[in-house]
Formats: sequence, structure tokens, C-alpha cells
Amino acid sequence: MSRRKVLCDSAPRGTILVTMDVYFFDCDKTLYDYDFHKRLPRLAELSGVSQYRLASSWWAGGHERAAEIGEYATSEEYLAAFAEVTGGRLTLEQWQEARKAAMTRIDGSVEALRAAAGLGTVSLLSNNPIPFKDSLPVLMPDVANILGSNDLVSAVLGARKPERRVYTRALGRFGARPEDAILFDDSLANVEGAREAGMHAYHFTRGEDGTFDTDGMLAAVRAFAER
Repeated sequence: MSRRKVLCDSAPRGTILVTMDVYFFDCDKTLYDYDFHKRLPRLAELSGVSQYRLASSWWAGGHERAAEIGEYATSEEYLAAFAEVTGGRLTLEQWQEARKAAMTRIDGSVEALRAAAGLGTVSLLSNNPIPFKDSLPVLMPDVANILGSNDLVSAVLGARKPERRVYTRALGRFGARPEDAILFDDSLANVEGAREAGMHAYHFTRGEDGTFDTDGMLAAVRAFAER
């Protein structure tokens, strides 16, 4: 395990606390690839509402973004609002089916997550609504098994990356100092936001051939542990 020894100002003089590094991973296009254009047709089929109506009313209307910052506290509230806004009624299982249709495992990323779990504490840090958090064991059973209860999404934290408060709140969940945490994310804006909050961060990219740089991610995991 990768641990840091730090002096604790609030404890008796000379007291040393051992802190563990925290590895935060984004989900979409980081651990799993994601294609909204595969999700939308499945949602339309399951709900009986056109793709245009779904996209223009729910997503373009800002409701998904609101859900990602905690507008709906439960999956039931989310699905009820979705039905009211779009006219399309979905069960949670149908929502999961459509979401899963848009997701493809990035094998090397999941292996990097697994490696990080052997070096410190790992956690999700993803801009997503409550149904996503509730559905992790269905959508990504392998990742959910590695993460355990460390399944942070923006809806729980009350803000979206790259807002600074997302990072400070996430760090607070683990009692971690910014310098003892790293974020892996495909969004450069999110990476820069983490760095501005004092964290380490790695920008996860894919090449022109469409393949993700999972070797680079694994190297960054090890470099952070060995710093």
C-alpha cells in the first residue's frame, strides 16, 4: 500500500499520522467507453417516445444536467421527472438497459483501477445522476466489485466537475489532502480543475486509431504511488 507519514498539528506534538493515497477515476470514456447515440435509440424504443422529443426535452432542456447536481434524490424521483418532462415512462431496469447499451468496457482501464486498488484507496468520481450510482452493479459489475462503496457521483456531491467544490467534497469523504490524491479523466477541463484544487491528475486520451492509452494510465498509477 502507498502511504504517507504526515505531522498532525491538532494532535500532541510529534504525532505522526499515516495517510493513504486516493485514486479517483472518471467513468464514461475512462473506465468504460460511452456512446450516447447508442443509448438514445434504445431509450426511444423502450419509452415509446421519439429520439427527438427525448433529446430536446430532457437533455437540451437541462434536466439531465440538473439531475447530475442532485436535483433528484432517488432513482424514483428521477424516473418520475423523466416521465413528466418527456412523456416516456421507464422502469429502472429499462433505464439500465438503455444505459448499458451505450457502454463498452475498456479492459486496460479496469486493470489500472485494479492495480490502483492494491496501492491505495480507489473511488469513482463521475458526473452522473442517482440512477447511475444505484445501477453500478448492473452496468459495471467488475468495477463495482473493485470500488465497493466508493461510488461517488456528482449527484451526491451537489456539483459537477470541473467545479472546485466537487474535488474538495470528494477529498473530504476520505479525509485526504489534495496532494495525496489523483484523478484519471478523459476531460481536460476536469483534469485542470483537479490540478487547480491541488490534486494530481492524468488526462486519459485515445489515439487517432480510436484506441485508448491504457498503458499510459497504468504508468501514471505507478508513478503516483512511487512519487
